[in-house]
Amino acid sequence: MDVITQFRAQAGKKVRLADWDPDETLGMDRADAEARLQDNAQAIGKLQHRLFAEGKRSLLVVLQAMDAAGKDSTVRHVLRDVNPQGVLVTSFKKPTSHELAHDFLWRIHRRTPRKGHIRVFNRSQYEDVLVVRVENIVPEEVWEKRYQAINDFERTISESGTRIIKIYLNISKDRQREKLMRRLTDPDRAWKFDASDFKKREQWPAYMEAYEDAITRCNTDEAPWFIVPTNKKWFRLYVISQIIRDALEEMDPQLPPLKIDPAVAMRLLEDGVD
Repeated sequence: MDVITQFRAQAGKKVRLADWDPDETLGMDRADAEARLQDNAQAIGKLQHRLFAEGKRSLLVVLQAMDAAGKDSTVRHVLRDVNPQGVLVTSFKKPTSHELAHDFLWRIHRRTPRKGHIRVFNRSQYEDVLVVRVENIVPEEVWEKRYQAINDFERTISESGTRIIKIYLNISKDRQREKLMRRLTDPDRAWKFDASDFKKREQWPAYMEAYEDAITRCNTDEAPWFIVPTNKKWFRLYVISQIIRDALEEMDPQLPPLKIDPAVAMRLLEDGVD
């Protein structure tokens, strides 16, 4: 199954999220998807080891979505077999006063992955053409210029050796309501609930329009967008794991050459035995 083809947004074509079914499963059943997820997670762990050892390139995974779409659980499940020292997750909240004293990409650029690492952005530079647009935080003449700035930024880090994957977790408004209700009534999850969640639901059409523009205008060969069906958690996890695995396999990181002949090392070790 070619997940890349099924869920990659076509560059140069206007994205209309209504055309993307959040309930899509491609006819797959849950047991099969979970088995594939386990296999992919193990493969990602091995590929991340090689990427870290190679130390020449990096991978950036951008996760964007409406609230309760499952960004946190995606990180937990898909990257469960990686070495923590080679993976970092950054969650971009409301900018601090210090961050606002710089250009909008300053806080983003300083958290891009170092060579050999995987970095996950839980929300990202796209907040500055989503939230700031819908909430009228800055005027249109300001946020309108940011699409090109984001494209230039992504091209720059791509040319420096960072592979970029951008994933929109496509959840329906009804499914989001179910998850928010469950969150509100679950003591282990209620802390995540925020009054702003209600306001964003009221602004759903405006956010969908903003997402469509962001995906359409910032969808390039070096930084493609994937629109992943999210209503079924088990399918969402499988698809995202496949996208990440495919990207790492295409990168094909190589272990560095040995720094010492194993035979020489064995002799040195044997000579040191008391």
